[in-house]
Amino acid sequence: MTHEDQRPPAAALFDALGADYEKAFGHAPAHLAALEWLIERLPPGARTLDVGSGTGRPTAAVLTAAGHSVLGVDVSPVMVELAARQVPEAEFRRADIRELPLEADSFDGVCVFFSLLQMTRAEQSALLRRLALALKPGGHLVLATVPADVEDVEVVFMGRPVRATSFAEEDFVGMVEAAGLMVLSRNSTVFTPDHPGAGPEPHLFLRCRREAA
Repeated sequence: MTHEDQRPPAAALFDALGADYEKAFGHAPAHLAALEWLIERLPPGARTLDVGSGTGRPTAAVLTAAGHSVLGVDVSPVMVELAARQVPEAEFRRADIRELPLEADSFDGVCVFFSLLQMTRAEQSALLRRLALALKPGGHLVLATVPADVEDVEVVFMGRPVRATSFAEEDFVGMVEAAGLMVLSRNSTVFTPDHPGAGPEPHLFLRCRREAA
């Protein structure tokens, strides 16, 4: 088995997509609105975590421009290299967020934009619990997914086959609340990526807070 074959599926997918992913999704209005909402609630010079940081745009770029520190974590070395070049003010780390140690009460804000879809339901649930604990009490988390009652199904994403798992909207909200987060608002929208052959996709954005102790 070659090193290429040993890459996690998400790493193989996003290594291949590279900057095309940013072109397709980086201008999504609901994504930008969720970032604006988060920034309005962060303290000055906040410490933030970007899970599945991709090319660094728009999430890390917007957060650093607002004066906050960013740790971006992505399993794709191609994405980490792109992000480090495009957003040098942030720190990017190539790692599997499922395995990365997270210190409790250490972040003011956490972003999780579409980075759960290649995890099992159990992994998604466990990660959300860890991310909630990594937030400082009163800290905020924004996340997005494609709401669908599917488990390990093959879909075509930007022309490439990928296996995906998600939840119906109410079940996803329930998982987030069970992780210890209060869902303050949600935004269900439809977005068509800027990519040949792409069709409209349902997107669900949640804006959450870890309650103060």
